[in-house]
Amino acid sequence: MSRIGKSPVVIPAGVTVEVNEGVVTVKGKLGQLSQEFSDVSVKIEEGNVIVERSSDHKDHRSKHGLYRSLISNMITGVSEGFTKELELVGVGYRAANQGQKLDIALGFSHNIVLEVVPEVKVETVSEKGKNPIIKLASHDKQLLGQVAAKIRGFRKPEPYKGKGVKFVGEVLRRKAGKSA
Repeated sequence: MSRIGKSPVVIPAGVTVEVNEGVVTVKGKLGQLSQEFSDVSVKIEEGNVIVERSSDHKDHRSKHGLYRSLISNMITGVSEGFTKELELVGVGYRAANQGQKLDIALGFSHNIVLEVVPEVKVETVSEKGKNPIIKLASHDKQLLGQVAAKIRGFRKPEPYKGKGVKFVGEVLRRKAGKSA
């Protein structure tokens, strides 16, 4: 039995959840998200969302907790939102944004200009003496993670000096390098 799938998801004030033929739509102050679900039944009872699987088949058991977590993330996203922060570690690494256009200098011959989707809000912070930080915020957790991973993929942190784009708070495994 999935312990995650069995626990109900509480619907906070200001959030509406609708279930229509396997499609769950969640509306809140930050936006609207919808997702199609199969192999499980979604019910709304007394301000809670309950996910139940149709049988004990292996596929149904594996998707039970997943679908409950997806619905929980949708509700959290439209009510509170999600944020991710990326830090640019390296000499001469810079970031600037004009609206939804993100301009990043990562030591290549040209700057990288990325047009970020409108669902993800972009903000850059550059303070003297500190590494530049890119702040991303969205109500869609999956899209936010995808954009953050794309930015990190331009120059992943290397294991010797730690230079590159890393998440704030990410712990890197460092190598010793050459021994004299």
